[in-house]
Amino acid sequence: MVDQNTQLLGQAPAWLSAQEHVSRVAALDRSILVIGERGTGKELIGERLHFLSKRWDGPFVKVNCAALSETLLDSELFGHERGAFTGATEMRRGRFELADGGTIFLDEIATASAQVQEKLLRVVEYGEFQRVGGSKVLSTDVRIVAATNADLPGMVEAGEFRADLLDRLAFDVITLPPLRARPGDASLLADHFARRMAIEMAQDFPGFAPSTIAAIEAHDWPGNVRELRNFAQRLAHRAMLMAPDEPVLFDPAVLDPFDSPWRPTGAGKTGHSETLRADPVRIRDNPEIAADFSAQVAAFEMQLIDEALSLSQGHQGRAADLLGLSYHQFRGLLKKHDYGRNAGKPADPEAGTPIKGPVRAM
Repeated sequence: MVDQNTQLLGQAPAWLSAQEHVSRVAALDRSILVIGERGTGKELIGERLHFLSKRWDGPFVKVNCAALSETLLDSELFGHERGAFTGATEMRRGRFELADGGTIFLDEIATASAQVQEKLLRVVEYGEFQRVGGSKVLSTDVRIVAATNADLPGMVEAGEFRADLLDRLAFDVITLPPLRARPGDASLLADHFARRMAIEMAQDFPGFAPSTIAAIEAHDWPGNVRELRNFAQRLAHRAMLMAPDEPVLFDPAVLDPFDSPWRPTGAGKTGHSETLRADPVRIRDNPEIAADFSAQVAAFEMQLIDEALSLSQGHQGRAADLLGLSYHQFRGLLKKHDYGRNAGKPADPEAGTPIKGPVRAM
């Protein structure tokens, strides 16, 4: 079943639309192609397609095509006879035999060699194959769900992927949106992953500070849910070790655990952590960053609010002084960001009432 640590959580319209697509095609006993960037949950979608189908009680077999060489992938998928190659001391059944009556999930299908593609085509078309080194034709009843982050139509045009195989694999195509196209889901998922970490630590998760939520939503997460999960768990772990009862502040350094002034220098050293500060080069290289300007500014303002309240032990008047603002300007900022209703803060704090401030993870 689906791992509870990586549930198919999300409320963004693009994500819900993709889930509805999955539910509609799951019952069709045809090959399905799942497209999406790394870390978007393609394997989880494959599991969902299987368990919502009439094959739900059959085997669900997963193969990462990119992890094996051409010879090993051929043997892994279709099996081999004794003596087929050096080291083949006994007959071995392949994944297609093991998946009979169920579903086989072929991840990174774009990396399959021309020879493997040809054999896959025969399985899709006729349900037949031969083990490596064998002559007997075997049959299997398997539904194929393939996944990739590559542009398969472009690979077909370049002669790198068989057009007839793509046509048969893509009876229907499910394209998953990246996390940056799912507003609101990043903070929802981060909270889920952080709470899972708190359970492992046998502690209560105090919640993310409002500026943390804004920063999580403003970040583009190039590694998608996989990157977000690692970040949220590291951030929660560090923060709860330092101050287990304090709401957690966003710490850009956690994005790159190798970031250090004493990090050994060498070829290819490039830090990928990002701060909330605008980078002119990044804007030139990515014109679409302008669409995130408001989110970046809001996250920075909320971070300043969090830090000022922390330094002033939650006293709004002193926090306003620290920021060089009048009390009414400071209250205006709280209202602007709906600050009292965000996670980690009491609702509508009154002037002078101490608010337990967030702590930055170290």
